Amino acid sequence: MGLPAESENWDYSVLQRAYEALNTPTDEHAATADPSVYDAAYAYCARLIYANSRTFHVASTLLPEPKRRAVRALYAFCRATDDLIDQVAHPYDARRLLEGWRARLANVPTPYDPLLLAWADTKAQYRIPHGFEIQLLEGIARDLTQQRYTTFAELVEYCYGVASTVGLMVMHIVAFESHAALRYAVKLGIALQLTNILRDIGADWQVGRLYLPLEELARFGLSEADIASGQIDARWRAFMRFQIDRTRALYREAESGIGLLHPEGRVAIAAAAGLYKAILNDIEAHDYDVFTRRAHIGTIGKLRRLPAIWWSTRRATEPTDERSRLPVLYANHLNG
Repeated sequence: MGLPAESENWDYSVLQRAYEALNTPTDEHAATADPSVYDAAYAYCARLIYANSRTFHVASTLLPEPKRRAVRALYAFCRATDDLIDQVAHPYDARRLLEGWRARLANVPTPYDPLLLAWADTKAQYRIPHGFEIQLLEGIARDLTQQRYTTFAELVEYCYGVASTVGLMVMHIVAFESHAALRYAVKLGIALQLTNILRDIGADWQVGRLYLPLEELARFGLSEADIASGQIDARWRAFMRFQIDRTRALYREAESGIGLLHPEGRVAIAAAAGLYKAILNDIEAHDYDVFTRRAHIGTIGKLRRLPAIWWSTRRATEPTDERSRLPVLYANHLNG
């Protein structure tokens, strides 16, 4: 049977990848170690997240302790994997390190490898399908071979690999009501990564990377020369407004699925979305200057937003029309 019309759309393509990964094996058991060793491993991951992402750290504190430890282990794993690419000068060295990393992941971790010990324990506890980890590694490795994206659909594939996969693994940790939640986790991951991309345009350009669709730059009369110059003019403002509007639309679509998550995880996921979305406001407030500054939300700004985010999750309900909007392929999956 041929794929339905949605197969022509980027959202159908990446959602199909999510369902393929969902059906891959999971780990039954992690390494055997003393509880104090696991406590130390998870504490190591917590220190890593605090040092590298205050926004994610704040959001994770809103989870119950076991799930908080688990998402921090996931973050530490993602951070360490990403660093293999970003902190090595030569692609050959990065590939070699990445292959070594894959080999370590395939083996039972030891107490002397706290990050992978905590991650292996998390994967086993929450039955995270291997496919999401594999897709994440492939997405991060893509930076070794591709530094330009012609279309938005191409960029979405990248965003899925490096960000939606993470959201799908988080979803397994916080728990979800039905597989219908996948489509919302995929879109939230894309929105978060697009926010990163817009915030880091200047920094990425300095290391030779451009994550903006070249077709869309051309549509607004822009080229790579304009990125290099860092000039903020009417063309750039119009381009950035378009990018931010689309990213906000993705946040709205993703947030409508909060009700499909276990109540324990709704506030944390909504906080991650809300705090990241606020970065777009900061970009706007500084006249779309992403060349000389890095947009951010300070601690006070984050704390000020949390009560409204909490209240929004109190009213979250499962989308009533979710099943009717699923393509036949996914509805069959839910039934089977």
